[in-house]
Amino acid sequence: MSESKFFAVISRMKYINRWALMRNTINENISEHSLEVAFIAHVLALIRNKRFGGNVSPERCALLAMYHDVTEIITGDLPTPIKYYSHEIKGAYDEIEQKAKNTLVSYLPDDLKEDFEPLFCKTPQEEEAWTLVKAADKLSALIKCLEERQMGNTDFASAEKSTLESIVAMNIPEANVFLDEFIPAYTLTLDEQA
Repeated sequence: MSESKFFAVISRMKYINRWALMRNTINENISEHSLEVAFIAHVLALIRNKRFGGNVSPERCALLAMYHDVTEIITGDLPTPIKYYSHEIKGAYDEIEQKAKNTLVSYLPDDLKEDFEPLFCKTPQEEEAWTLVKAADKLSALIKCLEERQMGNTDFASAEKSTLESIVAMNIPEANVFLDEFIPAYTLTLDEQA
């Protein structure tokens, strides 16, 4: 078998910082972010199954979340205001992102490619799981905004407001449960959490 550089490349997620247009009190890289999104996506799936009669795999949601930003190793983290500035920019970025996905899959041994391709491509069969991953992604962004505000960084105030509004607009009951039951603890000190 020939060498595969797939995992060596994705290990570089730790070098891609998020929130490039913002002054950060604490830098966040896409590796850290992806793990947090995986934690949240997992619990959103559990909430859907236990409280709303769903039947989605929490483990699959966590796995999809782990890989949801992997293409940013190639594309970098394009800030949301730029990515969605116009249809032309969004279309061009989608094309670049697809090429990045194809490149990453090409780094895998042939016998593993079919197992990894679904982690990079949203399929109708997994639309429910991807919806929860998207909600988890936004919840993670909200958490970052809250943490920055707790550190006295007002640069994140409008991002916090717009991110919260976008989560509510998604109208996903599990995300609303997370907002009500888990988000308030993020504003507590360590002593208050104990």
